[in-house]
Amino acid sequence: MTAVDIAGKAPAAAPPAPPTAQGPARRRGLARQLLGSRKALSGLCLLVVFALLALLAPVLAPGDPSLINSTGSQAPSGANWLGTTTKGQDVLALTLWGARSSMFVGFTVGLAATGIAILVGLAAAYFGRLVDDALTLITNVFLLLPGLPLLVILAAFLPPGTSTVVLVLVITGWAGSARVLRAQAGSIRGKDFVAAAVVTGERPLRIMFREILPNMASVVMTTLLGCVVFGITSQAALEFLGLGDSSVVSWGTNLYWASNDGALMTGTWWVFVPSGLCIALVAFALALVNYAVDEITNPRLRSVRRRPVKRRG
Repeated sequence: MTAVDIAGKAPAAAPPAPPTAQGPARRRGLARQLLGSRKALSGLCLLVVFALLALLAPVLAPGDPSLINSTGSQAPSGANWLGTTTKGQDVLALTLWGARSSMFVGFTVGLAATGIAILVGLAAAYFGRLVDDALTLITNVFLLLPGLPLLVILAAFLPPGTSTVVLVLVITGWAGSARVLRAQAGSIRGKDFVAAAVVTGERPLRIMFREILPNMASVVMTTLLGCVVFGITSQAALEFLGLGDSSVVSWGTNLYWASNDGALMTGTWWVFVPSGLCIALVAFALALVNYAVDEITNPRLRSVRRRPVKRRG
């Protein structure tokens, strides 16, 4: 005899777990899958190497890397592994010290621009109506402004320095990310667990940051990685154009001085290749991690990756 026959009705099913309880487990699952991805591990290891080189630059290359001496335009050798510039500066020291400024600016811009994008996207999606219209209008204005000319104008009129570069890149780099996050937050805003939190009297900030934001972890991570790449490459572009502080050693200023000294015309490739290669490798490492996040969180990419290859014949 079944339970239906004894009790006269089927037993009540257990209530489902609240969606918010799945947030930490989902984030832990994402972290475990990232550590199990070859692309993510390769990118993270490369980033750790560059971070260590930047932190250990005073130990590996002590002294002032921009100090000028008489041993100019020396090819790579045992004494100078990456050669010297036309001013006699050691290229290896310039590259190591340049990593400190470039990595700092890139990750600072990435964190700041992503933070602004999160605030704008969550506020627009949660409050809606007038708040959404106003924030969408501001976002569209920044999106319509041409990026490179705006960077050049702001950098030309503001006092030179690392803080100016960070400020300019944050101002010009948050709008696209805010639009993506607003769309994602808007889809989560209509879920039942958010409506239940509103009905129970939860505060708006708590709902935005405890209910909505944890369910956007993968999108936020992808946004952060994209903003870091934007920060590193845009800083190098500004400084290469001479709009940064030329007294600060960075990968961008290394390329600027290499161009001014005619390194490409004279064939001294070792002056500009290391800094350019470092920018490309850091961007490649971040792209690997970004692609791994997309591959883990996107069901279509997962299905393509796991689809077996049919053999002919």
